[in-house]
Amino acid sequence: MILRNDDLDSTRYQMEFVDAMLEDLRWFGFEWGEGPDIGGRFAPYNQSERMSFYRDALEKLRAGNFIYPCTCSRKDIQQAVTAPHAADDEVIYPGTCRNNSKSKIENSKFAWRFRVPDGETISFTDENLGEQKFIAGKDFGDFVVWRGDGVPAYQLSCAVDDAAMQITEVVRGADLLVSTARQILLFRALGHAPPKFFHCELMRDAAGERLAKRHEALSLRTLRGRGAKPEELRESFLPHAKDAKDAK
Repeated sequence: MILRNDDLDSTRYQMEFVDAMLEDLRWFGFEWGEGPDIGGRFAPYNQSERMSFYRDALEKLRAGNFIYPCTCSRKDIQQAVTAPHAADDEVIYPGTCRNNSKSKIENSKFAWRFRVPDGETISFTDENLGEQKFIAGKDFGDFVVWRGDGVPAYQLSCAVDDAAMQITEVVRGADLLVSTARQILLFRALGHAPPKFFHCELMRDAAGERLAKRHEALSLRTLRGRGAKPEELRESFLPHAKDAKDAK
């Protein structure tokens, strides 16, 4: 297991959060063989220290004409569409800047956006949820790979690191199924085979809302401070683990 620290967003990143993350994950019972605290053969594991990897990938995408500069703000996109949304509820980009060239916007602030192959079905077999199909241009649109503030977006940094670190299986929440379709396009454009994917159902509260800060879900640290035991939390989060224990 590899622990990778996604610390590219300087507006949210603070070192004490990283220390707390490492401490809480260890307390909960996770053990990793590579990570920012112990190193490994694919170091560094802080994404802020891997910018050269992302810049190389961006140049490869630019040279292959997979991306284009986009000057649209989120407000521009919201006003330009009648709210068509992707399968993950992201607004589908209407293609306003598709014909832009970098020379045309030399003095403008812009992001780099990936041009999806409209109408193509992106399919993969999820190890948990089975066959998945998403239509480019319908279920998701052109997406940002490099933000206007000079920071690589999640889709690019994730795909680049998965390829560079030779990740064989990605386990994550079912809310990222559409992101997987986007990243498969990036793997293909960059000449890499994608890993296998296992998307888990999201954990929800009694009202059916996903556990998240915006829904006032309790953090692991808060539960720990209230005296919760890691083995109790693991069983409550993963009921099948308790079933397996009882069956023994």
